[in-house]
Amino acid sequence: MSDNFRTDQWILNMFEGWFDPCPYDPRWITDGLKLDWPDKTFINPPYSAPLKWVKKAIFHHKEENKRMVLLLKHDSSTKWYKALHEAGASFLMIDRRLKYQTGKSAPFPSILAVLTK
Repeated sequence: MSDNFRTDQWILNMFEGWFDPCPYDPRWITDGLKLDWPDKTFINPPYSAPLKWVKKAIFHHKEENKRMVLLLKHDSSTKWYKALHEAGASFLMIDRRLKYQTGKSAPFPSILAVLTK
């Protein structure tokens, strides 16, 4: 599975003005994990390895009281899901399969994991 998918526009609209450390942009060559994330960060991490993105979001939330939202596969059997749960994240279930701005549905359900003040 590729990690390069556009976030559905209706989700991007909800987080307009939020910082995105891993935007879908072929010209983006910066490692978003090396950046300092501000308050109000929206993250759509690579599906193949979300744990390090989740850990960084939890750090910024716990240590700096910043609001973080992650768009993730709905998979409660993972280490990253457990870490978010233990950090007090709220999970918002998405009631339809995402389409990545392509018209093709994702093969799995998705969630928004929210870490708020």
